[in-house]
Amino acid sequence: MVVIGYARVSTKEQSLDIQIDKLNTYGVDKIFKEKFSGGSADRVELNKALDYLREGDTLVVYKIDRLARSTFDLHKIVRDLQERGIGLVFIKENIDFTNSAGKLMFTMLGAIAEFERDIINERTAEGREMAKAKGTHMGRKGKDDKDVKKALKLFEEREENGLSVNEIVKMTGVPRSTIYAKVKTRA
Repeated sequence: MVVIGYARVSTKEQSLDIQIDKLNTYGVDKIFKEKFSGGSADRVELNKALDYLREGDTLVVYKIDRLARSTFDLHKIVRDLQERGIGLVFIKENIDFTNSAGKLMFTMLGAIAEFERDIINERTAEGREMAKAKGTHMGRKGKDDKDVKKALKLFEEREENGLSVNEIVKMTGVPRSTIYAKVKTRA
């Protein structure tokens, strides 16, 4: 019987230290670590951890939302672990999925976590719509007009100056998509 830990943060800037400390305190034998968004289905280290586990082993995760981002995904993972005879423990929520009370609490917390994410997404979308209605620019800040004009001039004169589009991009910092979009609107 092996106790495997899984730790995940969403961005490379975030630290795994707290999760790793809690997993080590719990007494895991091995930790799979990942710095990748949970919204992505392709979580390489999670897949390695799941493949590593055998009947009688236990998977330990610091928090429910570190394992899955949706109730559907969570239940899929849990079902797979159950069918394979593998235990599951969430440290922060104090849920040991190997008993009935843990299974009930797990289902309720998973639904609440998904509900909370949905509310956050709705508020974010509403905020974006309000900002757009007020005329606030959404997305990345565009390049200076001066740089864009320089890039377009170099683009139009590329037969004389011998520059490729990639060279113009490097010189001006204006993305090729911007250059082509501006050229298209001029035509």
